Amino acid sequence: MKRILSTLLLLLSCSAYANSGGIELEEADINLSDTLSLERGAQHYVTYCLGCHSAKQIRYKRIALDLHLDETEILKNVAPIGAGIYDQMHSAMNGHDAEKWFGTTPPDLSLIARSRGADWLYTYLKGFYTDKSKPTGVNNSVFKDVAMPNVFWQQQGTQVAVIKNIDGQDVLTDLHLEQPGQLSPKEFDKMVNDLVNFLVYVGEPVQLERQSMGKYVLFFILMFIAVGYLLKKEYWKDVH
Repeated sequence: MKRILSTLLLLLSCSAYANSGGIELEEADINLSDTLSLERGAQHYVTYCLGCHSAKQIRYKRIALDLHLDETEILKNVAPIGAGIYDQMHSAMNGHDAEKWFGTTPPDLSLIARSRGADWLYTYLKGFYTDKSKPTGVNNSVFKDVAMPNVFWQQQGTQVAVIKNIDGQDVLTDLHLEQPGQLSPKEFDKMVNDLVNFLVYVGEPVQLERQSMGKYVLFFILMFIAVGYLLKKEYWKDVH
């Protein structure tokens, strides 16, 4: 027990230290019942992400069914030219070229929201800032030395890092918009949120169905416990 308590205290102290400086994660507004947001997010993904990142665990057919869209609509408004309704979301870039250009193969993003979390992903996509020492010319506030360029620089504009000295160390504490982009900060936040919303959906397309079914499962379990308890009392009532 002492070892367990010590480990928990150590983890808490590490967490407190991690949050004592640097960029805090922003909260994403995830609403998987907002089909318009999911459709916009799918469009953003195909436009800005699919060139490098696949999402092989989802098909355009499934997106059309879940978003209540006709197959012709999903192929016209979301899927890239030439894609079929039963196709997975495959990147046009091959691994060899990606490793040559970026030094690493861009990962498949089917489960990125589940592995990293929606808030992390939302903050990451908004967290690119100018860093001339990097090959891509940018760095990221939550993923230092990331190989990915800022694909949203035209929409977002360019940001610079605000560095402060905390406990003898230079810490990135904020980002300042140096040059505005095509979208206002509010419009860009909405764009990124739609994209993150879509990636959360891709990570678990049946999430809403699972949550809806969960209350019935819990009700069944409670009823089963009640019946089991009454059966136990009846069985053991004459045993002393």
